[in-house]
Amino acid sequence: MQGTLKIHSENILPIIKKWLYSEKDIFLRELVSNACDALQKLSILHDNKQVEKIPSLRVDVTIDKEKRTLTFSDNGIGMDQEEVEKYICQLAFSGAEEFVSKYQLQKEGEAIIGHFGLGFYSAYMVAENVEIETLSHKKESVAVHWVCDGSSSYSIEQGTRGEPGTDVILHISKGEEELLEPAKIRKLLTHYCSFLPYPIYLNGSVINEQAPLWMKPAAECTDKEYLDFYRFLFPTEQDPLFWVHLNVDFPFHLKGILYFPRITQERDFQKESIKLYCNRVFVSNNCNDILPNFLTILRGAIDSPDIPLNVSRSHLQMDATVKQLGSHISKKIADRLSALYRSEKEKFYDCWEDIELIIKYGALQDEKFYERVKEFLIWKNDRGEWTTVEEYLERNTERKVFYAPEDLASPHYLDLYKSKGIELLIVASSMIQQATFQMLESKLDVTFQRIDGALHDTLLDLSKEMSLLDAEGKTEGGRIAEFFRKKIDSEGLNVEAKSLASRSLPGFLLIKEEERRLRESLAFYGKEKGSFNVVKPTFVVNTNSPLVKAIYSVESKDPSLAKEMAIALYDHARISQKEMEPEALSIFLERNLQIWEKLAGKLV
Repeated sequence: MQGTLKIHSENILPIIKKWLYSEKDIFLRELVSNACDALQKLSILHDNKQVEKIPSLRVDVTIDKEKRTLTFSDNGIGMDQEEVEKYICQLAFSGAEEFVSKYQLQKEGEAIIGHFGLGFYSAYMVAENVEIETLSHKKESVAVHWVCDGSSSYSIEQGTRGEPGTDVILHISKGEEELLEPAKIRKLLTHYCSFLPYPIYLNGSVINEQAPLWMKPAAECTDKEYLDFYRFLFPTEQDPLFWVHLNVDFPFHLKGILYFPRITQERDFQKESIKLYCNRVFVSNNCNDILPNFLTILRGAIDSPDIPLNVSRSHLQMDATVKQLGSHISKKIADRLSALYRSEKEKFYDCWEDIELIIKYGALQDEKFYERVKEFLIWKNDRGEWTTVEEYLERNTERKVFYAPEDLASPHYLDLYKSKGIELLIVASSMIQQATFQMLESKLDVTFQRIDGALHDTLLDLSKEMSLLDAEGKTEGGRIAEFFRKKIDSEGLNVEAKSLASRSLPGFLLIKEEERRLRESLAFYGKEKGSFNVVKPTFVVNTNSPLVKAIYSVESKDPSLAKEMAIALYDHARISQKEMEPEALSIFLERNLQIWEKLAGKLV
């Protein structure tokens, strides 16, 4: 036995009214879109010599507070009674689909917005009763008046409209009085309909004066137009750095403009950023489902008739097209960055602080993106020069890249490396930097080494190394290390005494690279409490430092002062390398005051 599924309008209308649309305000977008489709159909008929003359096409939205009505009027194609019964009285029957099929529309600008045949019924989310007054463009047509209160019953009779077109009259429900306020309707029209192809008027005042710049060929757009359009989209934002104009015809259609914003500490990365449109109709305030994560920081607008939307045209439905869109946009972004790097290097460098996150995050997330951007995956070195890792390796014989954090407080350690001609990359301390290093280590067979992660042989002055054994079999260096270890008395702290090539650096904390990375990773994932336990630092004291020698010699005269000074030197190293907990700072400052008092007392 076979049967046919039956749909009862008395059951489906309440579902449409309550569940189809995520936001009731969408009714306005749907009705204005339908009106624009009616205008577009008439224009196409005129282009196909089916209609001799057409008026100046427009949509009018009119509020009548006394009658509690909100009216959507167009002077488009209109309908006769047969068409009203076919397109209005049959739910989910799309007249747009039939029209597109008949005329095989392919030209740009001929897009019909409607698709599912349900948009009209969104009116019942806010209206207790809906009327239609319509007159077909066909010669000798009779006006039609249709009325329905949202139930399965409707009435249809001869209407009074004198010119071709359609009026959709909403009798606003109780509790929806805000929709009779011009300010509210203007806000909704601006939000949803700013870029529709025909003028939209509210009580005689035009709404959509700003044309969608993405529809204009990039070669014909000026910098001023791009900036003005950005200010229209994001009026509270700073001007962008630069932009990418998208225009794709195969294997899908897509247009848009994506802007690279300036990154500020106050920037909300979750904020709505890229507006999504379908045939110039607003769909969503973000394109997170289209773009890869590393590009969602961009700003702008994307318009595509090929994006698969759900029935309410409020959300994307994920499929192969969406993935292709994201991949293609990613390629266009990489191409734009590459062109900027090759032709405007100084501008690229000036923008680096704002675009670095996009490039490095993208290289980590997408192998194809990495291949496209690796030529300008750059850092600044200690000589103030921009360099890639490959260029760094060409200048240095080791397969090792030395780097220093840009917030390192002590310049003496940097000077030590500089004095030996060892090139350093200066990097911001962040998880994305460490992740980028790890990626490049695997791709380029290289090792990244922070300057305080190991003691390079060239930094030692072996001629002054205190390695001679005394009668007890101990070296003087060993005794100095033991002295500081006992005085500092910090659990788990290892102390080594080395003769560094510089006298100016009295001591520093050495933390192995792998331990530091593990700690930063644990902290990033919210496991700060136990993250410091994975690090076992070594306090390296410089036996070539006059200060170290002086502290060591004070022991014989004032052991208490020697202890305070040894601890202060250790704390100084912790502060300069950002290794001191904030709560310990007050203790450090108090201890320094006590040391100054004792030293001053000895001098008086």
